[in-house]
Order: sequence, then C-alpha cells, then structure tokens
Amino acid sequence: MRDDATLEAFRLADSFLPVGTNSISSGIEQFVQEGRIENLDDLRAVLEAYLRNQVGTADLVALRAAHEAARDDDVAAVRAADRRLTAVTLPAEFREAATQSGARLLSLQRDLRSDPLLDAYAAAVDDGTAPGNHPVVLGAVAGRAGIAEREACLVYCHGFLTGLLGAAQRLLSVGHTGVQRALDRLRPTVRAAVDASDARTLDDLTSFTPLAEVLSADHERADRRLFLS
Repeated sequence: MRDDATLEAFRLADSFLPVGTNSISSGIEQFVQEGRIENLDDLRAVLEAYLRNQVGTADLVALRAAHEAARDDDVAAVRAADRRLTAVTLPAEFREAATQSGARLLSLQRDLRSDPLLDAYAAAVDDGTAPGNHPVVLGAVAGRAGIAEREACLVYCHGFLTGLLGAAQRLLSVGHTGVQRALDRLRPTVRAAVDASDARTLDDLTSFTPLAEVLSADHERADRRLFLS
C-alpha cells in the first residue's frame, strides 16, 4: 500500500478513534455477570467463537462487499451490503451498537475530507435506506482511502478485539500484559476469519452466535449496564 493508505489504516485501527467502540462489549458484560467468563482463557474462547461465527462469516463479508463497491463508485452496492448485514444481525443491541459506531465513523471521515460516494452513502443513512453498520462504513472508507481489502479486514478485526478486550479489562481484574497476551494468541483465529470471509459472497453471509444472542436479550433487560451492548 502507499504510505498515505498505510497511515490511514493505522488511524482507523487506533483505539483513540472517536467512534464509540469503547462503550460496546458485544455481550461480554452479560457473559461476565452470569459467570460464564471468569478469566482471560474464558474470554479468549468467546472471542474466538465471535471471530469464527460472526466476524469471518458476516462482518468481514459485508466489509469486503462495501470495499469493492466503494472502489467502483457504486453506492447502491454499499447499501445492499449494509442491509444484508442488518438482516442477519439478530440482537437489537448489536444492531444499535453497529449503527451508532458506523454513523460516528462516517461523520468523522466526511469531516476530514470530501468524498462524493461517502456523501451519497451518508444521505442514504439519513433517509433510512441504509442502516450504516460499522463494518460496512469501514469497508467503504478503506476502499476510498486505497487501503487493500485484506488489510481493511485486519483493521476491523484489530478494532473489534481491542474494543472487547478493553471492555473486559473494566469487567475483570486483568492487567495490560494479560490483555496483550490474549490479543497475541488470537492472531491465528484472526487470520482464519479473514481467509474464511474471502470465499463468501453476500448470499453466503450468515451469523451464528446463539448464546451471545440470548445473553444480549438478557442484557437489554438488566437493571445496571456499563456498556451499550
């Protein structure tokens, strides 16, 4: 990739990117509250399940489709990927979290630079013809910035994992070294998820995380919640 694209990838992967992912636990909060995650080994097992059954089979498939559509100046195809991802995302909290962080990323990117395709996509989100899911927004942004498709997938996985590991740090008594060790050990599963997404089309897009979906429903009704999802 060109230096500008590489630097853009670093910026999009930075935990300081103000898109609200630090308020999302994707069900981890409920896993902890019900005693299903008590340590980093438990957490890593849950994150591996997310990577295999949601990220690699749904989020990254939509991201890749949006990336290709953005390169082709095809905002209709971006919207199609967006709607398909929403259709397979069953928990209401997951949909809400994905669209909130997607809207913030889209707004931030349009504030930094002018782009006709992102403007058209934002108009579709505003008029309700596109949900604005974070993986799709990231795919479109990365495609316009010249970030290679595989690298865009890795950026998404890194942000997904660091966000949830950060949430776990607040929910469990784990230190920075333990979190870094968990992130390092998840690398093979990240690579496998990215590889798996490459063989899928939007017609193959699917998500299967039944326990997380049940716990997300419980989380919606919890009396006290630290995270949005």
